[in-house]
Amino acid sequence: MGIFGRKTDTDTAAATGVSPGLAELTGDYTLDPAHTTIGFVARHAMVTNVKGSFQTFEGTLHLDGSDPSKSTASIDVTMDSIDTGNSDRDGHLKSADFFKTDEFPTMTFRSTEAEALGGDDYRITGDLSILGVTKPLTIDLEFNGAAKDPFGNERVGFEGKAEILRSAWGLTWNAALETGGVLVSDKIKLVFDVSAVKKA
Repeated sequence: MGIFGRKTDTDTAAATGVSPGLAELTGDYTLDPAHTTIGFVARHAMVTNVKGSFQTFEGTLHLDGSDPSKSTASIDVTMDSIDTGNSDRDGHLKSADFFKTDEFPTMTFRSTEAEALGGDDYRITGDLSILGVTKPLTIDLEFNGAAKDPFGNERVGFEGKAEILRSAWGLTWNAALETGGVLVSDKIKLVFDVSAVKKA
């Protein structure tokens, strides 16, 4: 099966890993914020996970169904929209200890490379900018399918995940625990659940 759920021609699959019927999905897409999640998971106090997400963002995708390596993604996230379910914690994350949202209101991702891994799996690499620091980020993606919604919109869906060390972007605030270890993990898991609508 090709990544969009269609049977793949053997020769084409061997050469590109892409179904010859995917060209119809080629085009430009806009993220649907109401049905998209940009989230993260951090280890807290060495014993539990804190989950959060960003509520305000915008982004575009260009999908090339014939040659996925030509696909691109661009996302802008409003850092003040961070939500972990606790207003005090959210306020601390917006402060100078962490994201300094007054000085750096936006986090951005700009893709530089895309790759089809076979099946429904893809990998996209790009530049993630936080606190004025830009570092590479690689995201593993799974294609969830394409459909026309009841309003006539052509949609595609992806799930993605990545891991970063927040210290690489200058996010170094922490507190030592009496029992050893630190309050907030350096490793952060990023999770994405994306629904995008094809532009007319």
